Amino acid sequence: MKDIHEFLTANPRMGIQPDSYYPLVLQGYFDFTACNNSGVVISDSYHIRINVPKSFPNILPQVKELDNKILRDGKHHVNEDDDTLCLGSPLRLLYLISKQPSLIGFAEKCLVPYLYGISHKRMFGCFPKHGELDHGNRGLLNDYMELFKLSTPNQVIKALNYLGTKKRHANKYNCPCGCGIRLGRCDCHLRLNEFRKIVSRAQFKKWAQDLLVN
Repeated sequence: MKDIHEFLTANPRMGIQPDSYYPLVLQGYFDFTACNNSGVVISDSYHIRINVPKSFPNILPQVKELDNKILRDGKHHVNEDDDTLCLGSPLRLLYLISKQPSLIGFAEKCLVPYLYGISHKRMFGCFPKHGELDHGNRGLLNDYMELFKLSTPNQVIKALNYLGTKKRHANKYNCPCGCGIRLGRCDCHLRLNEFRKIVSRAQFKKWAQDLLVN
């Protein structure tokens, strides 16, 4: 309850809404002021609904924008199937939340950067430089390459499969970075192990399979 109180104190125009499915739903006007690396300061507000699952922060909240201020045109990162906001790649978001596992952390590290990008596009006609992922698997692969510090999609697929395997087994395979030595002897295993703490092996396997199928 302390986390909810802190969130509502920081966002006084939002409140708790009753819901028969989600244990916690926050709804109202979310106000923010943020600045990018170029020094562009933006203050804006969006009418949103945040569905917080019982297993948060291990499972991501869903966010919906309620006033159609964000265009549903396939260019503003709104999921067509359920109208939720696509805040970023799931692994990136879970990684960010793991550094500050609270509703405040989710708002600051995941929600505000997305809304800042949307407001930047509305004001200037484009997303901030380096602030937008490509759609679909291409965007996911590019983001995972950055997270894992790898250079090719095939290396990412291999890394995801390794993360879907017990660490003691994965460390015996050749490192996905292409150095030619075992993963357990390469510094790459230190980076990959960071992600083992926040996502299950089954989820990593599923992501690898989805990228191959799609």
